[in-house]
Amino acid sequence: MHIRLSTCLGMVIRAENTEEVIGTIDGILLHPDRGTVEGFFVRVPGLFSSSSLFLSAFDIAHFGRTIVVRDHDRVAPAEDFIRVQPLLLDSRNILGQRIRTESGIFLGRCRDVQFETGSMRYTWIFPKKWLKWRAPIAVADIIEVRPDAIIVRDPPAVVREKALAEAAKTPLVPLLPEMPEGA
Repeated sequence: MHIRLSTCLGMVIRAENTEEVIGTIDGILLHPDRGTVEGFFVRVPGLFSSSSLFLSAFDIAHFGRTIVVRDHDRVAPAEDFIRVQPLLLDSRNILGQRIRTESGIFLGRCRDVQFETGSMRYTWIFPKKWLKWRAPIAVADIIEVRPDAIIVRDPPAVVREKALAEAAKTPLVPLLPEMPEGA
């Protein structure tokens, strides 16, 4: 099933064995190089305040109207997950990051992602520019994720313009070599 992050924020997380409500989805952790969903940040309500914990994508038993985890103990502080520590310290984010093309055109900031719940891979990013949603970008079009921007392939129209500009620079008639005077 394909789902956007914006639609699953606030989704309830339950334990498989007890059906106890653990918390709700509060955020997502994406791997910038592999294109995978590493896990979710979970908001756990408390008496006077709420704390934020982490749920690894590997610990999800079922992703539907609610998220079912194998055990209540699978939701813990993010510091307890050694595997995600480098990602938490990495400055190359996906959400909130600027999106630019190879030629430097600013497309907006990534405000949402779509991911597949079976493989836990994100497939589309959704830029927003000046409160207006722009065309979604396939993850396959991402060239590089840098600390300052996500670099994506140029749209076909820009590639066509570049080809026409290059064609205008080359002469249509090939220049003939000069003939020697005695020939």
